[in-house]
Amino acid sequence: MAKSTIEDNVATTAQLLKKKPKRWPAPPALAEHGPATVLAVVNQKGGVGKTTTTINLGAALAEVGRRVLLIDFDPQGALSVGLGVATHELEASIYHLLMDRGRSLDEVLLKTGIAGMDLIPSDIMLSGAEVGLINEVAREQTLSRVLAPALGDYDVVLIDCQPSLGLLTVNALTAADGVIVPLECEYFALRGVKLLVEIIQKVKERLNPELKIEGILATMYDSRTLHSREVLQRICEAFPDKVFETVIARTVRFPETTVAGEPITTYAPSSSGAAAYRRLARELIALGGAR
Repeated sequence: MAKSTIEDNVATTAQLLKKKPKRWPAPPALAEHGPATVLAVVNQKGGVGKTTTTINLGAALAEVGRRVLLIDFDPQGALSVGLGVATHELEASIYHLLMDRGRSLDEVLLKTGIAGMDLIPSDIMLSGAEVGLINEVAREQTLSRVLAPALGDYDVVLIDCQPSLGLLTVNALTAADGVIVPLECEYFALRGVKLLVEIIQKVKERLNPELKIEGILATMYDSRTLHSREVLQRICEAFPDKVFETVIARTVRFPETTVAGEPITTYAPSSSGAAAYRRLARELIALGGAR
């Protein structure tokens, strides 16, 4: 897919949003790091690009000098696997941080192959955390407590949430400053967004007054199909003030990066997918969603 196709997709989105497409500038370098902006990448539907977005947006932010921490908050551990971590060999994970107050971040933190980007991994044990947290006081704030010591060391924290609206996702929303909603350009993916927005609003009212939706990100877009174009139009009509101009097009490169265990920005740095996530990083910073 040529670079012009990315620009065409952006132009299409901007037209649907009834505004002129922008060329987001390269963000300025930071004189110092922290405190981090925490962003939850959320959608209760699986397979919409949450993990792909967390990995590649994180890598793109690290490329422009941001210190990034990725949190794998899904018991399936897809984010960890996508960065080359053998989850069955983990001695400690986010589960241990949540359930054991004696654990420190340093015991769990992993370096990735990307300079400036670290990872707190997950594995299947996290599936027991929802039950384990039920009797905890202020159980919705558990992740906030765990992350607090790390915020001064990073500029952006990205939380890859599980495809569910249970207690783990509520923890992520309570800990977050903002929410990114990857939304596949497919009809059934669109149907659940109303419920997700309602949950975000409830968390904002009851647990986290500062929470806001940073943007809805159209993913797996194929401009050749009428269906993709129609769904993108409906997304823009439903959320005219919340849709990112950047569109993530469908490409075979993304599944390849999972096997390779690295972001598309290093696996295929000149690809359209890499260019799209770099543009998303610039857009997010320019809109104030990240430092």
